[in-house]
Order: sequence, then structure tokens, then C-alpha cells
Amino acid sequence: MAEHRRGANLPSIGGFNRTVVLDAVRRSPEGLSRVELAGRTGLSAQTVSNVTRFLIEAGMIVESGTVVSGRGKPRTILRLEAGSRYAVGVHVDPAIVTYVLLDLAGTVVAQSTTSTPTADDPDEVIRTVAGAVDALIVGAAVDVDTILGVGVASPGPIDAERGVVLDPPFLPRWRDVPLRDALAEATGYPVLLEKDVTAAAVGESFLAGESAARNFAFVYYGTGFGVGLVLDNEPVRGVGANAGDAGHIMVDQGALAGTPDGSGSRGEVGAAVAPDRLVRIAAARGLAVGGPTDAASVDRAWDALAAAIAAGDPDAHALAADVGRAMGNAAVLIVNLLDLDRVVFGGPFWSRVAAAALPAARDAIIRSPLLVPKHPIAVDESDRGADVAAVGAACLVLDAALSPRASALLIRH
Repeated sequence: MAEHRRGANLPSIGGFNRTVVLDAVRRSPEGLSRVELAGRTGLSAQTVSNVTRFLIEAGMIVESGTVVSGRGKPRTILRLEAGSRYAVGVHVDPAIVTYVLLDLAGTVVAQSTTSTPTADDPDEVIRTVAGAVDALIVGAAVDVDTILGVGVASPGPIDAERGVVLDPPFLPRWRDVPLRDALAEATGYPVLLEKDVTAAAVGESFLAGESAARNFAFVYYGTGFGVGLVLDNEPVRGVGANAGDAGHIMVDQGALAGTPDGSGSRGEVGAAVAPDRLVRIAAARGLAVGGPTDAASVDRAWDALAAAIAAGDPDAHALAADVGRAMGNAAVLIVNLLDLDRVVFGGPFWSRVAAAALPAARDAIIRSPLLVPKHPIAVDESDRGADVAAVGAACLVLDAALSPRASALLIRH
């Protein structure tokens, strides 16, 4: 394992003013002059000068050309040096563990996967994950001293205070796995642990540009169904960091009702759209997707469903639309409850059916007879792809180290 030992605390770039300046530069890919930075941040010209000098010396921003504006002297443009620091994201899924390496701009520069180890032997979990993290960094030829930390997105429930994965229903052999501290010890990096739906929402918020939505729901569709929430630019974690368990919302299941199991037109959305159930429904409708026996077979069946949608199969398209409609029916209730104006759909199972599911979900939300808000509702798909939770996990680290707000982020020692 890695020999570097940097302690468990995330490194700080040293003060609120520095994070304010760095965040402004990060959200402006075209770059900003010092005058523009002062205007956007409200900091004095002298403070901006001092802060930018520090960030340039730290290699986190660079001077990149000049622009002429009016009669004044040319202004030097400052841009983010994306390759100066990195963060690792890990997403633990029942079938696979996904690993990504992000630079400061949030670009994925390397990624890998491993099979999800059984937690019958927690030490094996740590060996597998830590080995993959080290291999990812080595393979990307990145200096270990530029790694800010590792974020881990796990199905809930978690114990955020102790950094323990408790007993996720879709990981039946994972019980009280002390993932955070053991992984920090094994890799030498600071580690943050977050519930997967919250990590996805953090990633969506952190990677948005200057037009980032202040309030939105992230409907996460993985092995389970959940909703990550961002209100007033802050992720909603709840008392135990397990907010987002929305699978028990009752919805009209439409064409998904009653087949191949269940009865009645209404049911819990999480059960209605469970991927293993939908694979059985697909097979009952004559789609050649195989049968679900374990997490890996469900994943392969979902690939077959995605291929059928891409090939224009009307039955596959109809099934995906049924899924989107059921999720949209659930999202309406959350939009009403919180008066939101944006819903984002994403996750490893969502991305493969989105072409058919997103239009149906959007229609179910904006045309719902139950919809209360009178303002427009934007219904989008995350552009983070299937790895949204892993990307979000890495963004936890970037957000904790770089964002100019007092994040109560979870996991400090």
C-alpha cells in the first residue's frame, strides 16, 4: 500500500478569501482579471492581489494572456490550473465499485472498476478498494502530493459520524463496515464518506457553472431509487446524513402495475422501478434480456435493454417510458413539497434508459394534475453519465477543500 501519510484531515488552501477567489476562477473557464475578481467577490483590490499571488505560487491558478478593455492598461487574465490538484471518487455499488480521478476543474482524467467484494471479510474490502485507488493514481502518473483526498459514495444507511457503512439493503453482507477510517489508514489520504444520492447531488451542484441552480432534486436511479436534495446551494443531509430515502413514495405505476408481481395500480416507487423487477417485466413482454439471478446479471440485462432502446425496439422504448413516468410521478410530490424549479435525473441505471425515460418523466412532472408550483420546472438529465455517484464522491473532496462556505462536511478527525 501507499507509504504517504498525510493524516486524516483534508488539506486547506488557507482561508475564506482564498476559496472565494479560487471558486470564482473555477466557475469562469474563460478566465477573470483581478479587477473582475474584485468585482465578483467583493474583496478589495489589495486582498485580491495578495490572494492571487498565493494561488499562483501554489500552482492552482496561472496568468494566461491579457485583454485590453477601454483606455486602461491591459488586464492580465487568470485561469484555473486544473492539473495542480486532484481528488479520487469511489462509488460502492452491489455489482461493481467505480473509481474516478478528477482534476480541479472536475474533469475525469482516469477511471477504473473492480467487482464489489463481499463484506464477510471487511479487510478484503479495504484491500480491494485501497489497491484500486493506488493503482488509479499510479496509472494516471499523478504525483501523490497533489491528491486532496478520497470521497466514497455508498448506499445508505451510513453512520456519518463514525464513517461506517451500516446495513444497506442491497448489500446484504455489508454490516458495520468501518470504511472511512480503514481506507484512510490503508491509503494515507483523507477520506470522506457520503450516501450515494447526496454525493450525486453534490457533484451536480459543484460542477455546474455560474448558472448553477440554487435548488433542485437529483433523482438517483441505481440499484435503489433515491433523491438527493440541494436547497439554497447546500446539500440536505439530515440528522444522520441519510436524507434522500424516497423509495416509499406511493405513485400510480401505470403500465408497470401488477406485472410480473404486485397488484393494484398504486405502489411504492422504489419497488415499482426496481431494476431486477423490470428485467422480469421486460422478459414477460418478450424482450430478450435474460433473467435476473444476481446484481451482475441484472446489470447485463440492463445493457441488453439499453441496446434494444438504441436499436429502436418499441417494446423496450415503452418499458423505459413507463419507468420514467413512474419516477416523474414521485418527483412531482417532492417538487410540491419544496417548491423546486429543477429536477435532475441520473445514476447508473438511469443513463442507459434515459433516451426514452427522460421525455416521459418530464411530461409526467410538468403535466401532472397534482403539480402545485406555477413557475416553470426544468427537468434535465445529468451529464455526468453512469459514474455520477463516483464523480460526486470526488466532488465531495473538491467541495470541502475549495468551496467558500462553512460546509459541515461530515468527516473531520
